[in-house]
Amino acid sequence: MSFQIALSGLNAASTDLQVTSNNIANANTTAFKSSRAEFADVFSGDAIGIGNGVRLAEVRQEFTQGNVEITERQLDLAVSGKGFFVVNDNGSYLYSRVGAFGLDQQGYVQNSEAERLQVYPPHGDGTFNIGALIDLRFTTETAPPQPTATVDMNINLPAGAALPPVSPFDPTDPQTYNHSTSTITYDSLGAAHNTTFYFYPTATGWDAATTIDGNAVGTPQAFTFTSAGVLATPANGVINFNGYDPGNGALAMNLALDLSPTTQYGSDFVVNTINPDGQAAGRLRSIEIDPTGVVFARFSNGQSDSLGKIALANFSNPEGLLKVSDTSFQETFASGVPLRGEATQSDFGVIQSGALESSNVDLTEQLVRMITSQRLFQANAQVISTMDSVTQTIINIR
Repeated sequence: MSFQIALSGLNAASTDLQVTSNNIANANTTAFKSSRAEFADVFSGDAIGIGNGVRLAEVRQEFTQGNVEITERQLDLAVSGKGFFVVNDNGSYLYSRVGAFGLDQQGYVQNSEAERLQVYPPHGDGTFNIGALIDLRFTTETAPPQPTATVDMNINLPAGAALPPVSPFDPTDPQTYNHSTSTITYDSLGAAHNTTFYFYPTATGWDAATTIDGNAVGTPQAFTFTSAGVLATPANGVINFNGYDPGNGALAMNLALDLSPTTQYGSDFVVNTINPDGQAAGRLRSIEIDPTGVVFARFSNGQSDSLGKIALANFSNPEGLLKVSDTSFQETFASGVPLRGEATQSDFGVIQSGALESSNVDLTEQLVRMITSQRLFQANAQVISTMDSVTQTIINIR
């Protein structure tokens, strides 16, 4: 019986060495979670109460936080706190702390095992559908253009300005207007157009006119001020210049000039602000992921699109997860069902872009454990050697 007990001790020490060596081998593996062999004694159930050796009870995963190391690579992600990334493995969801993601030829964000990162799809109003999961994909290389619809302008027109010496208005004749200012507007194809606005006083107030690329748009439009120098008419402060054909196949340009904050004070003509909306087509320049997991595509025209919000999952018993591949885990009955959530919400951690979580292996601890396992192996081997000597003595009795 002592041979069997000692043999179980050898097997236990050997298993402990295997677990320890695996931890040491993965000391530099991204987001690797160390394991610990746990043993239990074996009893035969007889009245004497002498044990029958030792057995492996469980190899337990230790889900402590690893250090976060900065990489400055945009698709390197680390979760600081609780939570697992959700990845799609051909229709099956797996869970991982490894945030080393890249792009495949179709623009899908995936890890080294071709498991695609899951995000909550955007609603389009800044919120996300946390009840659904989709593969994160970068498909748009060009942001579509947006035609200019409104030009917000804040200017001051001098009170008591003299009427132009020449009439009627002619954009090519500076004597037919008092002041002008220019900006860039865009048509529906994203082509830029030089747009100039002209202002001149009349007997009843002021007129505004505009040209696009030197071509007059519509007719001059009247507006007036109160005695306090603020805009009186039109009531909403908006003057419309409609129907300009840019001649390049784009839709006709309809501009609304919003003069709401414009004043008529006794100072000189001043352009405080002029802000046209619209934009040209833009090329994808960068990817940005904020601490809450929202993924933005940034374009050269200043536009940014929200592609989704990275989904996180947690479990009531993470130690019950089944390791399947490349530090990815699968839910089991012991782990419980995944509890999905969002970074920084509830008890979920923060997502850090441009960083990776390192292994949580403590090399000093593992080396000490290795020495202990070695001594246990030697001790159990010595028991077998002693029992062999005892047995040989008994056989030699005559």
